[in-house]
This record gives sequence, structure tokens and C-alpha cells, in this order.
Amino acid sequence: MRKLIWISAWLWIGLLGSCQPNEDVVEPPQPVVDEVKKAIVDVMREWYFWNGQLPVTVDLTKYASNEALLDGIIYKPIDRFSYLTTQEAFNNAFVGKNAGHGFGFAFTADEKLYIAYVFAESPAGKDGWKRGWEITQINGKPIAEYKTATGGYDFKLGTSDPGITNSFTFKLPDGSTTTRSNVKAEYQSNSVLDQRVILADAKKVGYWAYQSFKATAGLSPTRSAEVQTSMEFFQNQGVQELVIDLRYNGGGSVAVAEQICNYLIQASNNGRLMYTNKLNDLKSAQNTNRNFTKIGTINLSRVIFLTSRGSASASELIINALDPYMDVVLIGDNTYGKPVGSFPLSSYNRILQTNNVEVVPITFAIANAAGKAEYFEGFPADFKVGDSPEIPWGDVKDLRLAAALQYIRTGTVGNRSMYTYYRPTWEMIDSFKGLHQEFPVY
Repeated sequence: MRKLIWISAWLWIGLLGSCQPNEDVVEPPQPVVDEVKKAIVDVMREWYFWNGQLPVTVDLTKYASNEALLDGIIYKPIDRFSYLTTQEAFNNAFVGKNAGHGFGFAFTADEKLYIAYVFAESPAGKDGWKRGWEITQINGKPIAEYKTATGGYDFKLGTSDPGITNSFTFKLPDGSTTTRSNVKAEYQSNSVLDQRVILADAKKVGYWAYQSFKATAGLSPTRSAEVQTSMEFFQNQGVQELVIDLRYNGGGSVAVAEQICNYLIQASNNGRLMYTNKLNDLKSAQNTNRNFTKIGTINLSRVIFLTSRGSASASELIINALDPYMDVVLIGDNTYGKPVGSFPLSSYNRILQTNNVEVVPITFAIANAAGKAEYFEGFPADFKVGDSPEIPWGDVKDLRLAAALQYIRTGTVGNRSMYTYYRPTWEMIDSFKGLHQEFPVY
């Protein structure tokens, strides 16, 4: 009997042992929640201007990257603007801390490629590059070889990281050629590309080529020292007309746009509504009105803007805000069409902040004092005139500047100028997305 009891006990112990989990057995995988992706969806539901158009449920596992997630949930086709970046990249861009070669380009009607602008302290600027130089080769290849199947161009210049070298062959205005190797580096970019006073039938006409709305680092409230210097120059010169060249200006700081508006508005309109700022329904308590606060003594009845499809965002805000109060004339081409704006959201979410993910979606819409807010197709040019990037800044042979001076003298732009109009199939603004589209530069 004792023997049977012992045998039974061992059998029971063995049975228990056989029921224990084997260390070699693989547990089924548990779903991993991507905290950053979830944080992106959370801030979009709270702050996105079109938050009612977001998907009711979002399967985070469907998206291989944060960028793919954002692209998959934004309100298309209206939203061409929301993007992701890093906190450092965002902050640097809005105060002009750049890296790269430091130039922009434009095509002529026959698809010749020209330098359109150069930042003075950039590697290209320090090497003496100028607007009006034709680019005939990049890294030993003719420009035509960089054309893509869709009709655009991919020049394969690499990222903006310092140390990357590219070679450019130029045809200079005197007909000579030069090949330059240029190494990308960090630099401080300028916004003012040219400023001068031109006489038109004894009228003093200010000409101001302004590339992007960048604030000066360290100034509070947010503003631009360059803008102040330029406006004081035109004020001291006693300009009677002003031509503002925004043809390559993709936008930037709304605060700097307001600063410019406050210089341009007449004293008689001080305190009146500049624009309204509307957020989504969840944040409607934060809707604001921005009023003019006149700066300086410039007193104009009209402003002439030179525009292109590359004129976007804050460029369009200025045009729209001034329109109810003065004669606003657009010469060149229709603007881009961005009546909405953004502010970064990482400060509202700890996970985004600690992971250095900056979400910059559309968060507000803008309307002027007359209620004009829907211009997704851009503002139409009053007079369509071709670009001439082969002509230096401020030269009266520049087609759009010449048309502006003709308008000041005669009140119209003749057919001869408008026959020069062409719309490039591909422009600088098409080269970039997100933050780099707002501050386009190679």
C-alpha cells in the first residue's frame, strides 16, 4: 500500500510539472503603442484647424513613419501645408539660421536656369555669386539631364548638412564661363535682397526686394531689425510710392508681417482691424483680432507688389490685410494661395517635446477687415508680366519692375509688357515641402 501511495505521489508531481510553462515557448507578440504617433494624433484632434475632418479612428500600425501618419490623416486636398520637423530646425528657420549653399533659382520662358537670389553670408554669397548668373551645369551635367518624368527637376544636391560639396558651371552676364565648387555650411541669412530709390517722372519710388519674413533673434517682441532699417531708409528718403518685390517669398513669421503692415498703414487707419485669427471650434475662445499700430511716418495711398506663384503665406497676409485700406496692385503672376497659418505644437505635449518632434499643422485661418479669407487659388495678378531672373536686382530692365514703374507713370501696364508673361512649369517653391517650402533655399 505504501508503495502505491509513493507511486501515485510521483505521478501527481510529474503531472504538475508537465503543466508548467516551458521556458522555450514563445509568447504571442503584444501590440506596441507608438507613443509619438499617438501624441501626433492627440494634438491634431485638439488643435488642427480641420479637426472635424480627421479620421474617427486611426490605426497607428498602418504607418511606417511619423511623416506617413501625418500625411495619411490631414484634410486633403485643401491641406498642402501641414508638416513635421524638429524643434531646433523650426526655431532656426524663423530667425534665419540656415545651412547649405545659400541661393535660389528661377527659370526663364525657354527654361534657362538662373540664380534668382543669394544670401550675403552664405557659402555662395561669400564666393561672389550674383542674381543673373546662368547655371549651365551642376556636377558636370547639363541642366536638362536633371529633368524628371513629371516635368520638374531634381538637381541631386544632397541634404543641407554642412560639408557637402557641389560643382556649378555658370555663364556670366559678360558671356564668360566659370566653374565653382561650393561647400555647404551654416550661415545667417538675410531677408532684404535689395533696397533703393528710383526716380519715375520726378516721383521717388522705393524698391524693396524682400525674400522671407524672418525675425531677428533675441528681440522682444518678435520683430525684424532688417525691416526697421529698410523702412526707416524709405521714410528718410521721402518715398512717394513703394514697390515691394515678393516674387520668391514663401512666407515666415506672422509677427514680422504685422510689423511691415504697421509701417505701411496710414496714420489715419491706426487702430483699425488688420486681420482676424480664427482657430477650430474647440479653441474658438482663443480667436483674436489684430489691429494696426502705426509705426513711423510713411504715408502711402497704394503699394505695388511684384508677385509669383512663389509668393505665399505671410506674403499673402500683407496683401490681404492692406487691401481694405489702400490701393494694392499686383504685377507678375498669381500668388500661391495659403490663407491659413500654423504654430508649433510640441510645447502642448510632453511626449513630442521629449522626442524632439515638432508638429506644425494648420491651426488657424486668416480674414482681412473686409472678411476676405478664401484665397486657396491665390490672389490674381492685376497685370501678368514675365519674370526676368537674368536681370540684376533693381535694374529697370527687369520686366516686372519696369511694368511697376510704367504703372506709376501712366496708371496702366501696356500690352508689350504683358506679352512677356509665361508661367514656369516648375518653380523654386515646387522643390520643397513643409518648413523648407516656407523658406526655400539650396
